[in-house]
Amino acid sequence: MARTLPPIQAIRAEIDALFAEGRDLVEVIEDVARLGARLIIQTAVEAEVEAFLGRARYQRAAAVTSDDEQKTAVRPGYRNGHCPTTVKTTSGPVTIARPKLRGTTEAFASRLFGTGVTRTNALETLVIASFVRGLSVRDVEGALADALGPEAALSKSTVSTICHAIVAEYDAWCRRELSGIELDYLFLDASHFKMHDGQRAEPVLAAWGITCDGKPVFVGLSAAAAESTDAWHDFLTDLAGRGLRPPLLVISDGAPGLISAAEQVLPASLRQRCVIHKCRNVLSKVSAGDQAEVKAAYWDIFDTSSLGEETEPGQALVEWVQRRIDAFADTWGARYPAAVKSLLADRASLTAYLRFPPEHHKRIRHSNFIERTFGETRRRVKVIGRFPGETSCVSLVWAVLDRAARGWRGFTSTSKGLRTLQDLRRALLSPPTSLRSTATSATDSTPETAAA
Repeated sequence: MARTLPPIQAIRAEIDALFAEGRDLVEVIEDVARLGARLIIQTAVEAEVEAFLGRARYQRAAAVTSDDEQKTAVRPGYRNGHCPTTVKTTSGPVTIARPKLRGTTEAFASRLFGTGVTRTNALETLVIASFVRGLSVRDVEGALADALGPEAALSKSTVSTICHAIVAEYDAWCRRELSGIELDYLFLDASHFKMHDGQRAEPVLAAWGITCDGKPVFVGLSAAAAESTDAWHDFLTDLAGRGLRPPLLVISDGAPGLISAAEQVLPASLRQRCVIHKCRNVLSKVSAGDQAEVKAAYWDIFDTSSLGEETEPGQALVEWVQRRIDAFADTWGARYPAAVKSLLADRASLTAYLRFPPEHHKRIRHSNFIERTFGETRRRVKVIGRFPGETSCVSLVWAVLDRAARGWRGFTSTSKGLRTLQDLRRALLSPPTSLRSTATSATDSTPETAAA
């Protein structure tokens, strides 16, 4: 007969199992939110019981150290199982295992809920804390007080038990060696959060990618004051300094600072402009009555299905799509010149993905690889308005993305696609020395030397 796990371990096992089910990421995050609320409440209540009895679970009173100070803290009584109790939270109702005590000289009343469990006003704060697990003791105490009221504030020892102090774990992740990671594709994006009192939302820069084995990997995360060239340059330089090799393709939105930094730090990599973000840019310059038609025409540009399954990636395919861009410009240029100008400004970077295996096209032509995860994070943050500070914010985003990364789908490649990637790797990252010398000689030649 299988041994029943203690409630806290059972909840942790449920959270770990969620990411092994292959379900939709949004559904998984929703379930993790509810389980996170259960975990934080369960841990708090169990810690209170331990403090109330003066001994840990399974520890007998007689076995407690004979120290006088400790002896006065030990109370008679023992745990007698649990009873299910439902709590209403902003993530929906959750059920916790409320400990039952017997043989005590006084009744146990949780300071978290008092003698009865009631509805909380902002329990989403606890959900966020369960994701973060790296807030300082003071930060979590403030979050709990905001969520449950000052009368429900917990002791510092209980808060420390809940947090597990994993800021060090995040710091170690930020310093880890990256030389063992070789990427085909590198996705760069940022999401904005309020971190400082009275200040506007500030970006958290993120990098994730697809390795040469087709596996997804969460590469880097860092807070910044703005999406400037300097901020992105420092971010990418740090990744390169820890051994990350240049990818074949960098996929991003149109943030000027990001583009400039990527071109400086990763000059050998091709750059793909997110076609979804560019579609939004184009439609923002089109009247409401024509947006549906223009949107359809825009996506027709990139529709290569008429070429059949044997589509050959490369320069010929790029030129074919570029002719479609010209046709779009001819059709709409007179009516919406600003929209067409926006499209033509990025025409080269909008078609870089066409040089890569066709089976990857629909996933590498945009930067929305984890956009929904960022969206879920932002939605939860709205409950508390802003974070207690930068550390809290980055820890939350890291915790969410780190867990979500376990459920990301990798890329599969055909044998033909693998050959395409290998050819691109040689051409972009390891061109023959003789070609470099020839190119240099051609650049250095002058009309005088040519005449001679």
